[in-house]
Amino acid sequence: MPDVVRAALVQATWTGDTESMLAKHEKHAHEAARQGARIIGFQEVFNAPYFCQVQDPEHYRWAEPVPDGPTTRRMSELARETGMVVVSPVFEVDGSGFYYNTAAVIDADGTVLGTYRKHHIPQLPGFWEKFYFRPGNLGWPVFETAVGKVGVSICYDRHFPEGWRALGLAGAQIVYNPSATSRGLSSHLWQLEQPAAAVANEYFVAAINRVGTEEYGDNDFYGTSYFVDPRGRFVGQPASDTEEELLVRDLDLGMIDEVRQQWAFYRDRRPDAYEGLVRP
Repeated sequence: MPDVVRAALVQATWTGDTESMLAKHEKHAHEAARQGARIIGFQEVFNAPYFCQVQDPEHYRWAEPVPDGPTTRRMSELARETGMVVVSPVFEVDGSGFYYNTAAVIDADGTVLGTYRKHHIPQLPGFWEKFYFRPGNLGWPVFETAVGKVGVSICYDRHFPEGWRALGLAGAQIVYNPSATSRGLSSHLWQLEQPAAAVANEYFVAAINRVGTEEYGDNDFYGTSYFVDPRGRFVGQPASDTEEELLVRDLDLGMIDEVRQQWAFYRDRRPDAYEGLVRP
């Protein structure tokens, strides 16, 4: 695996329909590939609006199977065309009545390596996700990709340290965190939690947020997506807080071993002392 991986993410405004949203992301992906990116990730339910601002059964129409649904098939073709690993978050239906907030991880040859399903499901004003999604049941997988070991943590998961740690213990080098979070709710946490997780677990994090407002509510998605390194430092500047943007950054994976040797957090863990954290 290369020590330096050129990675990309997209924060996007909602276009009004799935077809144009997919076309927009494909355009960004081709530009990222032109710049030499080897992996790209998109925002939470990237092919749809953030419909969880309301509770309405009409929005089940956005759900599709994974990996056999149209969006995952199209993203698999995109991965083959560009030679990039693609992290593709969608609203998944897995049989009648079984719905998940999911991300498919697709290797650079178009192979769907597997899926991650969001564990922590909020139910708050403007974020009525329990109306739509079951909690994830596939654990915290880390995928062996053409660029290294990649994990996913979706939006609200970022508030819970256990998932970040599970990904680190499974060997993750890069964790994509597709999100949809609004300015008034969590903007002061946005530049705290993911850098702290990157430090505590000593890997790279790609934090992706939507940008703009959409027709189903007043949430002001504030963008400011970024990459952060295992020392908690931004890799380049974060994206705009108002405009759509493609970020392409070089991630030096060699830093992971360097930091783990210097700070030795994994050496000094005490799992024997943590049993009470999960005891009923």
